[in-house]
Amino acid sequence: MDNIKKTYYIAVGTGEISQSSTSSPWNFKIEATDEEITALREYFEQNYSTDWQNFFRAHVPYVQYHYDRENDAYDDTMKKVYGMIYRLGDDDAKKHIESMGILEQDTHE
Repeated sequence: MDNIKKTYYIAVGTGEISQSSTSSPWNFKIEATDEEITALREYFEQNYSTDWQNFFRAHVPYVQYHYDRENDAYDDTMKKVYGMIYRLGDDDAKKHIESMGILEQDTHE
């Protein structure tokens, strides 16, 4: 794979990654290589799988959210997603993610 960066549009809620800004709603604009997009897709796929685990776990009422490994895994992966978007994103993406306050300081410096 080559190291040429291309423009992508990311919809975090759906895990969608597109090169078209008009095909569907998006949250963030990034510049990424094929390898970086592959890594981002893997994070989204990981959370999709974890989401299903959470769905089934939700039917076990005695496990509280803050003791739930699947929720912790989902949250950790989302931090990786936002960290990656921060690193690859345009100024608007960086400002928005900073305003969310979800990343550790060393994640995006």
